[in-house]
Amino acid sequence: MQSGKIQRRRVVLVVEDQEINQAVLGDILEEDGYEVIYADNGQEGVEAIEKHLEELSIILLDLMMPVMDGFEVLERVFSDPRMKRIPIIVLTAEKSAELRALQLGAADFITKPFDMHEVILARVSRMIELNEGRQLIQATERDPLTHLYSRGFFHEYAEQVLHFHPEWRMDAVMLDIERFQSVNDLNGREFGDRTLRQLADEIRAFLKETRGLAGRMEADQFYILCQHREDYNEVLARFQTQMHSLCTRVNVSLRMGVCPCREGVDLGSVFDRAKTACNMVRGSYKTHLMVYDESVHQRELYYQRLLNDLRSAVEEHQFVVFYQPKYDIQVEPPRLRSAEALIRWRHPELGMVSPGDFIPLFERNGLIHVVDNYVWTQTARQIGEWRSRLGITLPVSVNLSRTDIFDPELEGELLRLIQDNGLSPTDMKLEVTESAYTDDGEQLISVIERLRKLGFKVEMDDFGSGYSSLNMLSSLPLDVLKMDMKFIQNIEVNEKDFRLVELILDIARYLNVPVVAEGVETENQLRLLKQAGCDLVQGYYFSRPLPPEEFEALIRQELELRSRA
Repeated sequence: MQSGKIQRRRVVLVVEDQEINQAVLGDILEEDGYEVIYADNGQEGVEAIEKHLEELSIILLDLMMPVMDGFEVLERVFSDPRMKRIPIIVLTAEKSAELRALQLGAADFITKPFDMHEVILARVSRMIELNEGRQLIQATERDPLTHLYSRGFFHEYAEQVLHFHPEWRMDAVMLDIERFQSVNDLNGREFGDRTLRQLADEIRAFLKETRGLAGRMEADQFYILCQHREDYNEVLARFQTQMHSLCTRVNVSLRMGVCPCREGVDLGSVFDRAKTACNMVRGSYKTHLMVYDESVHQRELYYQRLLNDLRSAVEEHQFVVFYQPKYDIQVEPPRLRSAEALIRWRHPELGMVSPGDFIPLFERNGLIHVVDNYVWTQTARQIGEWRSRLGITLPVSVNLSRTDIFDPELEGELLRLIQDNGLSPTDMKLEVTESAYTDDGEQLISVIERLRKLGFKVEMDDFGSGYSSLNMLSSLPLDVLKMDMKFIQNIEVNEKDFRLVELILDIARYLNVPVVAEGVETENQLRLLKQAGCDLVQGYYFSRPLPPEEFEALIRQELELRSRA
């Protein structure tokens, strides 16, 4: 790793009364590119320091001199705050003088006679670099909010640490707050700032117990360089506990990525890997910590392969749109009312690629619109085909991602698809996740309001997984609530979960919007939801997501049942 060196010619002051010693030192230093000035005794040395105060990088000081000896010079220099920043290497042939010189503030010593030129240059160079690094650290501009190091100075300081201490085993750590923008929007900037300060305080407390340093990179991202440890779960739990203590009413969740520093890998790459690991657990319910290792590296290569293959996947129709039915359970027997479009990727070499892999990946990289547009196109065409062939218009929900919201062509694009396939806007419903409502705020609400005026129906997907408040919910533009499947999983065995589902259904009735329950798998879940007044359900109890030809068979079966009724 390269240390950040100040690009200027270093100036060395040699304070030495022996002309031969001046000549020897001058030849050694000037040949290596240093500019050398001389003083014949301590008094001249102090005067030279005063004169060249801003230029000097280091002082080589003889101890035994007339007029003023080196000990007195040391005392004068280190009693003056302006001078004491300059490192001093003493020149002596007397071992007994070395200890006293070091006690007075000398940084190092060179033994007379000067027979090892390489040693002299090495000591001078190392001491200058150490001192420049120390000055850089002391002059560092701190992040004004948290008082941790700012981005640029953190990296410079960290590189200095690793450059001068290659024997230390260190780890790069990235700490991030999940959906910090939502925390800010819902609780106010003051609360968000207090959260950042409290987390920074806990990071400082942690660093007092171990070797390391920390900086604030962006709004809610912190970098930590600390002594290596095998298990970071306890560290993350410590930081998370501090966040819980800040306010019991607000869920402030942290995630962490760790990458051990390795020889031959530059610091920027190490922290990039820590960031990659941290991003891999973004939005995860199960884990909030990832350590970058060979398996993560292979996964990163896998993700890059998916990014590279996206365009060919679209052009070669490797993507296939599956459809999962939604049933009205308030009639008997339940009736097929609509469906949700779900993307699948049949990769020619990798096989079936999980949506859990490629959808978050494309969202992070701003490419999800490519997938969304493919789904919209295929779904609009499929709805039109079913209507033409089967005589039924079955509404299908498609996903609207955060990045789609900022596309100025969005409304025109959706209307064109509707018109080209002879549909009306109500035939293709738009699903927007709850987190998108809270993350993108006014811009998203404005776009959705315009889409609804055009006739599109908007569903809030994954309701209950994000940070929306009841007050916010009453003002959001939406037509359907889709209850997150985690609420459904335990309603058969956990009364509190079922009461929570009932509460959500009560809220929906108050807002006069229907509710879709996702992830329904058992008959008892279906019975409880029906009793509680849930309108629509989807899940494996009725059907897994199906490719178009299998879903068409389901439609035909539904039409046959209706004809008998």
